Amino acid sequence: MRRRSPRRRFPRRLLGVLAAATAALTLFSSASTAGAADTATAAVSTASAARSAGAAVEPLSTSTPVVFVHGYTGSASNWVTAMSVFRLNGWSSSNLFAYEYDSYGDNITNAQGLATFVNNVKARTGASKVAIVNHSMGGLVSQYYLKVLGGNTSVSHLASVAGANHGTTYAGACLIYTTCRQMYPGSSFIAQITSGDETPGTTRYATWYSACDGIILPYTSTRLDGATNNNVLCQTHIGYLADTVVLGQIARFVAS
Repeated sequence: MRRRSPRRRFPRRLLGVLAAATAALTLFSSASTAGAADTATAAVSTASAARSAGAAVEPLSTSTPVVFVHGYTGSASNWVTAMSVFRLNGWSSSNLFAYEYDSYGDNITNAQGLATFVNNVKARTGASKVAIVNHSMGGLVSQYYLKVLGGNTSVSHLASVAGANHGTTYAGACLIYTTCRQMYPGSSFIAQITSGDETPGTTRYATWYSACDGIILPYTSTRLDGATNNNVLCQTHIGYLADTVVLGQIARFVAS
């Protein structure tokens, strides 16, 4: 009678090691897949994110004309990046406008000019309201227009980026100019636009401000009572103009 060869048995310890290795490989594979997905997500550019956000809100808002108002010594060229971000969010170039004014003149005159500019944009586009995005001293021009000249009835959204809405002591360096005297805290101009309701009408207001600003002093001057005030972790005064993350937030705010 032929003897049957005994079956080879793997030691239990070895089986345990193999099982653990298999489990580890499975977990590593899952983690790698998840990590790759996270990395891919993180690698999506701001422009792509803006396009996605814009696609979600486009039917609601991208037909709203946007008027950009620069700051002290600024110009329409300050808004090249902002306009690019807005286009990525669905706006047509024909609905994006930049208002220019005299930085060394009088902000009352500048606000009156903004009123005329907005009326021209409304006539040109057929829109009943526009959105305004301002920077620095453009906050004073915009606030005077909305509050004193009654422009809030023509403005759906106002976004103030590092706006000198309650003034800045930095303006003490240029007090030879009327605009700078108006921009200094405690001026009669500041008192006029901050007394009572700082966010009049049905306009939606939002501000973006940062402790790293360096020009708006104190940096909390930008905040408006009744607005959605966004404290940016750290951004310089001029840096906002190229900050596609903040500009994307502003585009989505106007789109709301």
